[in-house]
This record gives sequence, structure tokens and C-alpha cells, in this order.
Amino acid sequence: MAMVERFLAGYSENFMLALGLWPVFSVLLTLPILAWLYHRDGRLRFGSAVSTYLTVLYALGIVCFTLWPLPSGERGLGITYGVPWQLDPLAFVDDFRREGISVLPQIAFNVVLFVPLGFVCGRLFRWGLAPSVLAGLAVSFAVEAAQGTGLFGLYPYAFRTADVDDLIYNTLGALAGWGCSWALGRVLPPGALADEDDVTREPGFVRRCVALWLDLLLMGLAFLVVAVAVSLATWNVPGLDALRDVPWAEAVLLAVFVLVEGVLPWRHDGSTPGGAFVRMSCETREREGWRRAAFYLVRLVVLGAVLLWFPVAWLPTLVFWLVARRMPYDLV
Repeated sequence: MAMVERFLAGYSENFMLALGLWPVFSVLLTLPILAWLYHRDGRLRFGSAVSTYLTVLYALGIVCFTLWPLPSGERGLGITYGVPWQLDPLAFVDDFRREGISVLPQIAFNVVLFVPLGFVCGRLFRWGLAPSVLAGLAVSFAVEAAQGTGLFGLYPYAFRTADVDDLIYNTLGALAGWGCSWALGRVLPPGALADEDDVTREPGFVRRCVALWLDLLLMGLAFLVVAVAVSLATWNVPGLDALRDVPWAEAVLLAVFVLVEGVLPWRHDGSTPGGAFVRMSCETREREGWRRAAFYLVRLVVLGAVLLWFPVAWLPTLVFWLVARRMPYDLV
């Protein structure tokens, strides 16, 4: 037991680093995580959200445990010299002969470290045996490659040993983790996934925000493509320099906004591209004729105000939702 405690004590700093980075990365990944959960489950399950954020912590743990601490200073391991790759799969035999059972904690650690990965692949991602094991092999290979190449060339020399035995142990851990997820599934089956046509007409405020975020990403990409095309078309071309003085950027942004938030949902039963991904329609009830046109006009005005005067306009919109449990344009 004392041997195990000494071994784990050497990784306490790594664990604290992963724990400290967790809130930062959780905030950065919140919208992508919510978008994925809405798309997969059709709704936001508490258990799925908690599992996903714990997976973020686990991913940080893998990075911190396998690559930290990084080399520092002007001399030393990774800076002026390195360690060779260990490519003999039977090297553990010599390790046992030389060090005895003191090598067991390291072997066990390499197996246990990847058990959660196999479990996550099987339970959270719903992958089969082969994809889960291959994922464990791929992640382990990426870790070993980073160790053996000085973090892919960031450092002149390797600062940790790239060990083929670790690759084997990690993959076995992923296999064991998938087996645990399979066994749990026999006792406690995971929740059902959303059907392809599962679209809600009563989206909550969070789902609406996630859909808008996805739409904004698409709008930004479309604007970038147009901006690059205009720049290339007017680059050192006589007679076209005047285009640079035209407020085309504002016109393009407005056109893309109307297309994504007005035209596309009008033609696709209320689903914007982002809304379709998170399985929602902005049309909370059936509207026809002038009422439907007024609905989309008011919706464009409200969303435009929120985007133009964010975050000033966001707070009253949230307050309105908390009181009325709907958006202003839903009243049309």
C-alpha cells in the first residue's frame, strides 16, 4: 500500500492542474456540448450533461498525466538531450527482473487510465467494441507520439519515453472500460436517442440560444467566404477599387442574416440550420398568410436587436422569457 501511495503522490500536481483547467474548458465547450446533446437526445438530460462534463475533466486528466510537467530552462531533458523510444513489447520482462513488483503500479496505472475512455465510448457515445478499442489505441498512440517527438517538435528532444508497452496497456484498459459499459447496459440500459424526425415546437431558452449560436457560426463562415471573394476580385484590378468604399460588408451581413433566420426557416417549417441540428422549430404554433409573415418580421427585428445591442438587449429578452415563458415574437 505504501508503494502505491508513493506512486500516486507523484501525480498529485497533475491532478490539481487538470482540476484547475476544468472550469475554463467547460465554459469554452458549453455551447458545443449542449448542441451535441440536443442533437443526439432531442432534449437535455441531466445525467448526460454531467457525464459529458466529467468526460471533459477526464480528457484534461489524460493530457496532464501524460505530458506534464513540460521541460523548462535552457538545459536538461527535452532541451539539450532526450530519451529514446521503447519499441520492445517484451521489455516489461526485464523490468520485472530488475525492479520486481515495484513496476506493477505503473502498469496498473496505464491500464486504469484508459478504462474511463472505453466506458465513455461505450456508454456515452454508444459505440461498439471495435470502434471503442480503436479509439483507445488512437488516443494512446497520439500520447506516445507526443511524448516521443518532444510534443510534436515543440521541444528539440523527447522529454518522456514513448513506450510500446504503454500502448498495449492503454488499449487493454479501453477494452476493459467498454466491457464495463456493456455490463452496465445489461442492468441499466441507456436512455433512448432522438428519432430523425424528432423536432420540438416548444424549445426552451437554452436550446434557442444554442441554435442561434450555431446559426451565427454559419453566418460568420458565409460572410468570410464573401469577404475573401470580394478582396480577391478587387485586388489591384483597375476600375474595381471603388467597391472597397461601398458598404458591402453591412449589406452582406444583413442578407446572410435574413437568409439564415428568415428565408430558410420559412421554407423548412420553422427550422434554421442551427435549429435543425438541435431539433427545434421556431414556429411554436401553426400560422398562415399575413400572420406568418408578421411572425418572421418581428422575429428578425428582435433577433437583430439582440445581436446589434448585445448584451444590453439580451437581459430584457431573458426577463421577458422568464415572465412569459416565450419569446416576444411568439405572441404574434
